[in-house]
Amino acid sequence: MLGLDADRLRADLNRLLAFLFHQGILDEQYLQLQHLQDESSPNFVSEVVNIYFHESEKLLRNLRSLLMDREFSDYDKMGIHLNQFIGSSSSIGAKRVRNVCVAFRAASDQNNRAGYSIHMHALYFLYGCLRALELLEHEYCILKNKLHELFQIEQQRLLAAGVRYPMLN
Repeated sequence: MLGLDADRLRADLNRLLAFLFHQGILDEQYLQLQHLQDESSPNFVSEVVNIYFHESEKLLRNLRSLLMDREFSDYDKMGIHLNQFIGSSSSIGAKRVRNVCVAFRAASDQNNRAGYSIHMHALYFLYGCLRALELLEHEYCILKNKLHELFQIEQQRLLAAGVRYPMLN
């Protein structure tokens, strides 16, 4: 009976992974990350992804804080945060999050070069950045929820197969 449950969970895992790739949530870099996991580091992927989640939440807070500052003018700092987000998202294969970051960064750079000093244009730029941040937060939440679901299925599959690894938060 254990083998059947493990087989069903493996199929569920494969279906979810296929969905995540089909929807563009993940890309092939995620598979590369999975290939680095072995018996000596059975939680490698979930550990790397949990670090990504922790760092991403700090970056999102920093971006929101920058944009909520009434005297916002530090485009360079916003660009640094977005570049960090782009790099870390690329490293785990978070394709849609990375793409939103790239578009956010490009729009920010374009508006920064335009040098908006007229108040109405500055407000329009700020509104656009806040909308981009909301989209980034939305895509990040989708990614986080789907990867947590993926890790739960994997943990259940390992338990059904009789493999015992410590569960990560």
